[in-house]
Amino acid sequence: MRSFLIGVAFTLAAVLVFSYVGRAQEATDVPPGPGWLPAVRRHSVEAQKADRIKYKIDQRKLDPHDLNGMWGENAFGLNTKGAPPFTPYGQQLSDATQAVISTAGFAIDASKDPQQMWDPMGFPRLWSFNYGFEFVQLPDRVLQFFEWGHTWRTIWTDGRKLPPDPPQQRFLGYAVGRWEGNTFVVESAGYDDRTWVGRDERKGERGFPHSDEMRIVERYTRTAIDTLESEMTITDPKVYTAPWTSKGRARLYPGTEIGEYLCVPSEEREFQNLVSRPAVGAPPLK
Repeated sequence: MRSFLIGVAFTLAAVLVFSYVGRAQEATDVPPGPGWLPAVRRHSVEAQKADRIKYKIDQRKLDPHDLNGMWGENAFGLNTKGAPPFTPYGQQLSDATQAVISTAGFAIDASKDPQQMWDPMGFPRLWSFNYGFEFVQLPDRVLQFFEWGHTWRTIWTDGRKLPPDPPQQRFLGYAVGRWEGNTFVVESAGYDDRTWVGRDERKGERGFPHSDEMRIVERYTRTAIDTLESEMTITDPKVYTAPWTSKGRARLYPGTEIGEYLCVPSEEREFQNLVSRPAVGAPPLK
């Protein structure tokens, strides 16, 4: 009996071993996947041309309601020349963003910029400052992933309305979307007022501030397989005397994926101490 049990155990062990070897062999026969793709900001012009052929961009039929894909070129720009005048309160906020002046008499680069202090960049600043973003459409929402900060926001398309009194202020706000013909319209509100709309390059080292009452309307229209037109209008009567509209265009990057671009406090501090602050005669950060 004992010999019989030993024989059975040996047979089972042999079966398991050969079964494992067989599966391992099968695994090695499986062709490799696509591999890791480059981020938009690291995609060369030559690679873009090759991908245009590889993914048959010129042969694909346009579906204007399909926004899925990687979009880049950083071509959504804040219309600084068209910025409306500040209200008196808005001017106070703008004055508060003025960069610190060093003992040598120079502005310390972006010393009041929340992003340079490693706070979330927030929206709408991410709209005009990105290294590529991805739209992913789901039945009840659209997800917009940004490489900068490796973050995303949710644009709800399930019929909900913006909260009239948001339970909290958010860096990326509350957003809802709907289709108007072939244009995807996004309305958002409930923004944390610690963020900037963007940097104001007209007046040196200042920022474009906003209040917690800012509302934004974005309009995205896919006019070609590889072209996404966008328009963004900011309305904030506490800070600006009129609505503020910016426009831009993004290109499709089918051979890419979201990379990682994080603001690392230790690295930023090291850069400022080695480069930025010595250049204007400012003492190092501690």
